[in-house]
Formats: sequence, structure tokens, C-alpha cells
Amino acid sequence: MEKKNFLKASLIATLFTISLTSCTQEVIIPASEYPSEITSYTSTHFPNNSILQVIKDREDLTETYDVLLSENIRLEFNRKKEIIDIDGAAQLPNSVIPEKILQYVTSNYPTNFITDWELDNKNQQVQLDNGLDLEFTMKGDFLRIDN
Repeated sequence: MEKKNFLKASLIATLFTISLTSCTQEVIIPASEYPSEITSYTSTHFPNNSILQVIKDREDLTETYDVLLSENIRLEFNRKKEIIDIDGAAQLPNSVIPEKILQYVTSNYPTNFITDWELDNKNQQVQLDNGLDLEFTMKGDFLRIDN
């Protein structure tokens, strides 16, 4: 009898795990329903770029908004609609880079510019046009060159 209960419990646990790991849902948001935080951010920092698409992405317990702008710029916002990632093919506007990081790059890499910026749970990272990745603390203090 115990063996049957154990097998039943194992089967239920397996099905539950599978259902959690397969909870990925992407929804394209119509232009009329773009979150105001996202439209405000893009019009402030990318006034010459239009929003091509906004995708609300739910994966397990996380929710993000992937925004594709003209000129091959991709933005990612967290569930609170705060910017967490900016990928571009050209120089990012200075207004999207934290001041301390911008000063460090300008001083130490005067012939280069920032094409990508990312915020994770612990640090910030920028990529320069020469492919170099620089890592900073949340306060903007330089940590290291990241390979």
C-alpha cells in the first residue's frame, strides 16, 4: 500500500514540476494597450525611434516586457515596468546610462561608446562598440572587465 502512495505522490510531483517549467507565455500587446511607463520611457530617451512591437513575456514566476524599437534597438522592462536591459547596434543615448558609469567610460575609453546596458540582481554591465564588456556595482563603481 505504501508503495502505491509513494508512486502516486511521485507522479503528482513530476506533473506539477513539468507544469511549472512549461509555464511560458508570450503575448503581443496591441499599440493601444502599451503600458504608459514604457511609452514614456521610449519617448523621453528614444524620441526618434518608434515602437515596433511590445511582447509581454511570462515565464514561471517572472514577467517582462520586450520592446523592439526602430533602428534595431531592444529594450526589456521588468514586471514593475522598470528598464533592465537595453541592446542597440549604435551608440545608446547618454540619458539611459547612469552618470557614474558614463563618466567612467568617457574617461577610460574616450574613443569608444556604449551600445548595450544591462541591470541584473547584483550589478550593471555595459558593452562598448569594440565588444568589451565592463561590469559595475549597482552604485556605478567599476568592478572589472567581463569576458
